[in-house]
Amino acid sequence: MTHNYGGDTFTVRIEDGLGQGWYDNDWDQLPEIGYLATRMLKPGALVFDLGAHQSVVAMMLASKVKPNGKVIAVEANPHNARIGRLNVERNSIRNIEIVEVAISNTIGNIILNQGLNARIDDGTAAWGQTIVPSLTIDQLAQDFGIPDVIFIDIEGAEYMALEGATNVLKHQADFFVEVHVNCRLEVLGRSVDKILLFFPIDRFEILVRSDGPGYFKPIQACDPVLKNRFFLLALCR
Repeated sequence: MTHNYGGDTFTVRIEDGLGQGWYDNDWDQLPEIGYLATRMLKPGALVFDLGAHQSVVAMMLASKVKPNGKVIAVEANPHNARIGRLNVERNSIRNIEIVEVAISNTIGNIILNQGLNARIDDGTAAWGQTIVPSLTIDQLAQDFGIPDVIFIDIEGAEYMALEGATNVLKHQADFFVEVHVNCRLEVLGRSVDKILLFFPIDRFEILVRSDGPGYFKPIQACDPVLKNRFFLLALCR
């Protein structure tokens, strides 16, 4: 299937219902990509796309950083990683590297469920279980360099990812985080307040938007946006 994704035309492989629902249609520009393109998402930038699924967003990011930049697309689900490689190859994109691991707070192995969204198992074994290798963001940075931009969409495990980014958080980087309030963040024992502790206001400007049409705005105390799944930009000062 060939579609326009935020101004880029890509041909993508559709092999499952989830992929069809997400990718078998044209997309407007993602607000987070448009916003970050005015900052660190520039030609030559290094981007970590964590929870890359089938690498459609990674291809959009790769278009922004141009051939002299690079996107490290990290995906734990083997099915999604395979399709991501096919998508990258089909569109002749040379500045994406797909890494088939889970991002966590430890280096080793971790248990995922076997759904198509690569969720860390919460002990219920929903959709079955599989063991996959895990890396931290800091280790990823040792392997590929300190990133300029980090996208995090890992189904409620965003706190664990940030917990493994102690060194990277000391450097100047812009973060986009999908915060899974009421859809797995709490199941893994975390909260919005704990996520925000990684981004002190003396070092980051924090913007949020709700899940759906809308725009990013400065975070406010008791902001109703924070009560359900939302998108966060933490912009280095």
